[in-house]
Amino acid sequence: MTARNERPILEARGLTRRFGGLVAVDNFNFSVRAGAIHGLIGPNGAGKTTTFNVISGFYAPTGGQVFFRGLDISGRKTSALAAMGLVRTFQGSTLFQEFSVLENVRVGRHLGARAGFFSRLLGADRRAEEKADAEAQETLAFFGLEDLANEPVSNLPHGHQRMLGLAVALAAEPEVLLLDEPFTGMNPEETGRMMTLVQRIRDRGVTVMLVEHDMRAVMNLCDVITVMNFGALLVEGSPEAVRSDPAFIEAYLGSATTDGAGDAA
Repeated sequence: MTARNERPILEARGLTRRFGGLVAVDNFNFSVRAGAIHGLIGPNGAGKTTTFNVISGFYAPTGGQVFFRGLDISGRKTSALAAMGLVRTFQGSTLFQEFSVLENVRVGRHLGARAGFFSRLLGADRRAEEKADAEAQETLAFFGLEDLANEPVSNLPHGHQRMLGLAVALAAEPEVLLLDEPFTGMNPEETGRMMTLVQRIRDRGVTVMLVEHDMRAVMNLCDVITVMNFGALLVEGSPEAVRSDPAFIEAYLGSATTDGAGDAA
C-alpha cells in the first residue's frame, strides 16, 4: 500500500513556457517531496527563473501542469497560491523600506490575521490582530532580528534585509517556501548564517525549494538537486550524485574536471 505522504507536495508535468518563438521551459518534469530542501540550478539561461515564475503564478504555463498537494494550480495567481501555502521570495528586495522591521513582518502575517465583518462586530478582529502581532514578534526572534523590530528597513544592511525578506515569507505560514537566490550578494559569514536559517525553517516542517548560483551553498544545503539546461531536465539526484555526473560537469562547469566539481562543495 502506498502511503499518502509519499505523493510529492509540489510537482510539474510537461511544464512548458514560451515567449513568442523562444522556448524558455521545454516539457520539464520535476517533483519535490515534503520536508525536503530541493535545489533548482543550471547555467545562465537554463530556464530555472522562468520555471520559478511559472510555479509561483507570476507567469501562466504555455503547456503542462503544476500540482501543489495534488491539486492542479496551473495559472493561478501568486496571491491565491500564497493563501494556499505556496509562498515565494524574490531575488530583489520587496520590503517596504520606510516601514519598520516589525511592520514588514506584519504584512507577511496579513493572510492569517484577516477578519470578516461579523468578527469585527464581535471584537474578534482585535484578538486576531493581537495574535498576529505576537506571532510577528516570535518570527523576528527566530531570525535574531527582535532587537531591530522598530528600526526602519532602509537602515538595515544587505544581509539583514535578506533575512527580513525570509522572515516576511515565513510569517505567511507557508507549507512550501520558494527561495529565489537567497544568498545573492552575501559574504561567506552571511551565507553561512542564511544556510542555518533555511535548515531551521525546514526543521519547522516547511518544504523549501530554491534557485541559487552559489554552488557551495547548494551542495551543502540541499537534499535533492534538479539541474536544468536549455529549459529541460538534465540531471537530478543527491548532491553527491549530481556533482559527479559527467553531464552536469560539462553543461554547468564547462571545462572543469570531476575534481573541480567536487571543489564546488
